[in-house]
Amino acid sequence: MDNRAETTRRGGAFEVTHRVVLSIAVPMTLGFMTTPLLGMVDTAVVGQMGRAEVLAGLAVGAVLFDLLFASFNFLRASTTGLTAQALGRGDGREQQGVFFRALISALGCGFLLSLLSPLLLAAGLALMAPEPAVAEATSTYFAIRILAGPAALANYAILGFVLGRGQGTLGLALQAFINGINIVLSILLGLTLGWGIAGVAWATLIGEVAGALVGLAIILGGFDRRNVPTMAQVLDRSRLVQLFALNRDILIRTFVLLGAYALMTRIGSGFGATTLAANAVLMNFVLISSFYLDGLANAAEQITGRAIGAGFRPAFDRGLKLTVLWSFVLAGIATIFFFVFGSRLVAVLTNAPDVRAAAAIFLPWAAVSGLTGALAYLMDGVFIGATWSDDMRNRMLMAFAGYLLALALFVPGLGNHGLWLALNIFLALRGVFLAMLVRRRADQTFLASQ
Repeated sequence: MDNRAETTRRGGAFEVTHRVVLSIAVPMTLGFMTTPLLGMVDTAVVGQMGRAEVLAGLAVGAVLFDLLFASFNFLRASTTGLTAQALGRGDGREQQGVFFRALISALGCGFLLSLLSPLLLAAGLALMAPEPAVAEATSTYFAIRILAGPAALANYAILGFVLGRGQGTLGLALQAFINGINIVLSILLGLTLGWGIAGVAWATLIGEVAGALVGLAIILGGFDRRNVPTMAQVLDRSRLVQLFALNRDILIRTFVLLGAYALMTRIGSGFGATTLAANAVLMNFVLISSFYLDGLANAAEQITGRAIGAGFRPAFDRGLKLTVLWSFVLAGIATIFFFVFGSRLVAVLTNAPDVRAAAAIFLPWAAVSGLTGALAYLMDGVFIGATWSDDMRNRMLMAFAGYLLALALFVPGLGNHGLWLALNIFLALRGVFLAMLVRRRADQTFLASQ
């Protein structure tokens, strides 16, 4: 019998090995890497227009969607942690219950975002304060892409459920399918047909809808009909209270994180369109590093959640040790790669000479972001899997306070260099603050389960 299928039905003690960690991390790393690849393709498509204001408009639009869609990343995170814990207990009915609660929440939030889109766009442009030409490009992109709201958030719930069950290969397939459609259509619509930034937005919309339909078909088709929960069980008050509390804390944490990136874009816009566009190109490298390492964070989520659900401390400790090791190994590889090939990637992403020159100056800051952020990404996975959401929220706020202090200290004297230095300090603080807490919280959690 397939071992993975068996673990979806049976909880209890389990062994954590390098192979177990990498069987989750590698497929999801490959899957997540298609997301920054998509961002690079979108940037390259728009960058071929040779107009810094349109490229800057795409950057502002991307930040706005980070603030909107990615603010709802709690739908994926909470689903992963709760599903993994139900898996550890061997509770198949609750695994399905977690999924249906997440899906209902995702669709509701997605439709609300679409309805409020005119107000959200106006607020976003007021927040970012771009130049008129940049604002026009952003508005075109936003008006189309916001229609993908329900499908995009449903994909969060789908991916969270898949990861919670440790099905990394399926997660890879779904991510590759969504982003593959998006990449092909971005090139076709944006470049070949000449739709520009509007074509990039339509490609994203089509990819999200197609991915949601395929993901739902796979998950629903694989459910054990004997474990289908009743509507009363799906809407059980205690389960909903737990879910909403978890989502609230993760939402605050995620919003602060995205606010930090938005603040970087906002401050960067004060250095002019060329520097803003250069930062947008380099932020693709930061995102590549984060997505590249998120596969290991996902492995930590699943192993941590399953260990806590099973009440099995050895799996927790072993999983923590192995995921930390692999995170820093992969972060080092990413840093070397960007130092060696970063300039060539910049040349692929934009043909504007002034943007290329500016990006070359600040490239080292983006290259080291994988190392400074490795522990942060990994610890996020541990705390999500353990559903220690209040601690993650509080430590994020502490790190953000350090970020604001770094901005105040370094930007006035160092300009855009100070901005990048502050970002790397923020990444490092996030990881250190969480790592300081993890052992004590684990002791409390496993003692309570005995």
